[in-house]
Amino acid sequence: MKPSSKGRFSRYMRVRMANRLFKYYFLFSILALCFVLGLVIFFIGKTALLTFSHISFAEFFFSFNWTPEEDHFGAAAIIVNTLSLTALTLVLAVPIAVGLAILIAEIAPKWIKNIMRPVLDLLVGIPSIVYGYLGLTVLIPFLRRLSGENLGDGLLAAALVLALMVLPTICRISDEAISMVPKKYREAAYALGSTRLQVMMRVVIPAAGRGIITAVIMGMTRAIGETMAVVMVIGNTAQLAKTLFTPASVLTSNIVMQISNVEFDSTWNYALHMMAFLLLVISFILILFIRYLGRKGSAKA
Repeated sequence: MKPSSKGRFSRYMRVRMANRLFKYYFLFSILALCFVLGLVIFFIGKTALLTFSHISFAEFFFSFNWTPEEDHFGAAAIIVNTLSLTALTLVLAVPIAVGLAILIAEIAPKWIKNIMRPVLDLLVGIPSIVYGYLGLTVLIPFLRRLSGENLGDGLLAAALVLALMVLPTICRISDEAISMVPKKYREAAYALGSTRLQVMMRVVIPAAGRGIITAVIMGMTRAIGETMAVVMVIGNTAQLAKTLFTPASVLTSNIVMQISNVEFDSTWNYALHMMAFLLLVISFILILFIRYLGRKGSAKA
């Protein structure tokens, strides 16, 4: 009896020690991640706020004159371009992505689902520079011929490239949300005499609404933060885009094109950090919104 009891005790102790070890390891990992993220936010925020010791808050956010060589640091045009590009991207991508998700989840036969889902997963993983290269070599010449413009660069080219990039993300998350709607909802609607279209439009899509909204926000987050593909097709000129074919610049492209050419301790550098800080704030707001939707959905369930 003694060896058997000792063996069980030893196994119990090993399991207990392993659980404690993993518990402290995961806790350390989470704390380390939070510490690093906190340092990033602190460093960028601290440097960004130095902008307003040299220029006014109103000049940075409301002036359209971004000529750092002449000490003008108005970022309004770049901020407006960023919001316009994101909105145009979502207008182009969301209807197609959600429609495709409904087709895959509700209408398509199983063999089409088995083809479409891996293809979309593959498209999500393609590096952004590949999309940018295709935009530069295929899309922009096409837009030149179509519009008659000398340059095809601008918001439309960037929005089309971004729409192609975010479409698989929105589609796959929406597909998962629609597929997770309980079967009993559909059966109850059919039992009440609803048609297939009515079931999809009035039962399935509203039930999957939070998941679809989350998908759209995830796509929006990627569109706002994308850099390389946008740099290659938008024209990189710090001016307000008055037409879809006006070469322009957004927050990400402006930062990446200028950050390597500025002095570290200069207003120009601080202003670029403020642009990066704005991107961080926008991303955090969107992530918090997603978390809020998730908790609300869990509470209702």
